[in-house]
Amino acid sequence: MPKFLIFAGSARKASTNKQLAALAAGKAKAAGADVTLIDLKDFEMPLYDGDLEAGGGLPENAKRLKQLFVEHDGLFIASPEYNSSISPLLKNALDWISRPHTVDEPPLWAYNGKVMALGSVAPGALGGLRGLVPLRMMLGNIGVTVVPNQVAISNGFSAFDDAGKLTDAGQAQMLAATIDQLIATTNALAASFLATRKDMT
Repeated sequence: MPKFLIFAGSARKASTNKQLAALAAGKAKAAGADVTLIDLKDFEMPLYDGDLEAGGGLPENAKRLKQLFVEHDGLFIASPEYNSSISPLLKNALDWISRPHTVDEPPLWAYNGKVMALGSVAPGALGGLRGLVPLRMMLGNIGVTVVPNQVAISNGFSAFDDAGKLTDAGQAQMLAATIDQLIATTNALAASFLATRKDMT
């Protein structure tokens, strides 16, 4: 089974997107995947600045986060919607780890061959869908395979029960289908890669 890195694009302690990330991690583990659940609050970084990069390279937390991306086959990101887009915290983290920090590092090393699934929780009726559009576009543009299924949890402040489960059966099924597709797509691409390597030897 694949290894997945899962996190939310929010630092807020009571974030509903952190709840979604935790629930996604549980479902992936139950399906047999090896899961690492992290909090971006533990990877604090300055706002990306080319002069900072030129003067001191990547921050240590950017290097740590990039290494986690490299070590995992796929990711699930629970991305809050900020003014119809993604959070500054998430964009900044993704930008920093897109940058090389060694001379022989391949371009976009953290993203090469990665499969991702996306989700969002929002208080409104659309469940953060508008914010997932630019995130999906950005990830696709840097070579990530983003699975078609996604999770959009509306009425977010009342979407979870006291145990952290989704109260709406349809939303729970949406999450389950997205995790299943993430696992299946990751496994299929890994098998294709191995077959290609075998044909080349």
